Amino acid sequence: MCSIINKARPVHRALALTLRLRTNTEGSSYAAADRGHFSPCGGADVDPLRAASRRYCSRMALSQGLLFRQLFEPESSTYTYLLADTSTKEAVLIDPVLEPLDRALTLLHELGFNLKVAVNTHCHADHITSTGLMKKRLAGLKSAISKFSGASADIHLSEGDKITFGKQYLTVVETPGHTDGCVTLVTGDRSMAFTGDALLIRGCGRTDFQQGSAKKLYQSIHQKIFTLPDHCLIYPGHDYKGQTASTVAEERKFNPRLTKSLEEFVDIMNNLNLPKPKKIGMTSHFLYGPVTSYALLITIGVVLPLLLHHFFFSLREDGKDICTIRFITLYCCECLRI
Repeated sequence: MCSIINKARPVHRALALTLRLRTNTEGSSYAAADRGHFSPCGGADVDPLRAASRRYCSRMALSQGLLFRQLFEPESSTYTYLLADTSTKEAVLIDPVLEPLDRALTLLHELGFNLKVAVNTHCHADHITSTGLMKKRLAGLKSAISKFSGASADIHLSEGDKITFGKQYLTVVETPGHTDGCVTLVTGDRSMAFTGDALLIRGCGRTDFQQGSAKKLYQSIHQKIFTLPDHCLIYPGHDYKGQTASTVAEERKFNPRLTKSLEEFVDIMNNLNLPKPKKIGMTSHFLYGPVTSYALLITIGVVLPLLLHHFFFSLREDGKDICTIRFITLYCCECLRI
């Protein structure tokens, strides 16, 4: 969708973006610590060479028979997580990103895993999910996302649902605030929590667009994530400073925003003044599918001009200047042409 808009005239682009349908795609520009410097993505200033060097991380999972891989995408500083049952070879992928799609597929092939579910922790606004393309290349793969996300998927998740792969499973914990459809995925032994953009390492997701609510986010983290065991490892959706993991105990004690009161937290979040994510206009096509995206363009480029044409020419009976009205109508049609 975005590629079409980019080729249009500036006025077309402005109108299309203004009228864009359901921009509740995932957003993930984040701020650094409250007294730190802010990057366009909201993280603290980071050495680009250091960030670009991170691609792949592995650790021994606490659950017996559970393989874990942490993959890094440097452009959006996004983490993708692969978990697999080593006995049955069934696997799940959390927050897959479009750009390194082949890398993920290669790793699955090399390790001999059968990817069962690709799950998004929320609708992303700073990168494009690869779930749709992955489904075309892997037979039987199911997509999953929260039922409150507004996005299309094979599986719509709710609080307490379990995503099973072999003898392992992830429990769905609803953690709205960054978006209405944010979820945290917790391993069966509660040793790992994949928090998406709700809780970051010494930070949290922004709350200034796509159904964001600072109050909801504060309550979600304190009531749903900080109540997990102290040793539970936190794996976020992003990190801009080279950090790969934290723990519940660490974030409860050291997170510069979430150690504040609710009122202080809301005030901090309401005054971050962050720019919108660069790819927010591209993600709706991949999360909501081509039908919804192209329906939007048809509405803007065809239906709306026809309605304007009918409206202006209906004024003929009122003695209006038909030439002027016709010019306005044709101009609108030209600006909104697909």
